[in-house]
Amino acid sequence: MGSLKDKINEIEKEEIVKALKECNWVMAKAARKLGITERMIGYKIKKYGIRKEGDNNSER
Repeated sequence: MGSLKDKINEIEKEEIVKALKECNWVMAKAARKLGITERMIGYKIKKYGIRKEGDNNSER
């Protein structure tokens, strides 16, 4: 069983991925939808290693 922090991180990652998919992977739109800044979503995408499916050659 993971810690509370691990669970929170997993939920946050899932919500970011969901928002990105709904916004066609446009970070600015997804950030607005989540109520965070573009800078913050960029940081979290990097933190969680989030990548668009089928996007093997670029960092997200």
